[in-house]
Amino acid sequence: MKVGVISDTHGLLRPQAIAALQGCDRIIHAGDIGSAQILDQLAAIAPVDAVRGNNDLDAPWARELPDCLHLELNGWTVLLVHDIADVAADLDNRIQLVICGHSHKPCIDWRGERLFLNPGSAGRRRFKLPVTLALLDVQAQSIEPRLVSLLD
Repeated sequence: MKVGVISDTHGLLRPQAIAALQGCDRIIHAGDIGSAQILDQLAAIAPVDAVRGNNDLDAPWARELPDCLHLELNGWTVLLVHDIADVAADLDNRIQLVICGHSHKPCIDWRGERLFLNPGSAGRRRFKLPVTLALLDVQAQSIEPRLVSLLD
């Protein structure tokens, strides 16, 4: 199963992001989406799961989006939140993958058997941080994450 993970688009879905997400079976957006049109564009590629980011909180289109979402990807239990600070210190042992955004800093961090993933920001560049998203190859017994740079 190929899963695209994107975050912090802030209303900008780059053509490079659309190209990178082609062929995904599912897309996950970790918040700070920016507009309902972003979700519509992503849904034209694959089914989308998304959470609200702090910049989406007051947007009428985002009212139905959760702040936290529990998912299952090919047998893997996933927790999706916008800000890693919202993840409990005593995280349920059944959670195998934690996906967050917010910091705009891409990160793949295995902590024992649990993967913490931040795909970075796919929207407007912030400071000198890279513009990225992540792709996951999710098999029943393994997850292979990789970051994709959207700008040269």
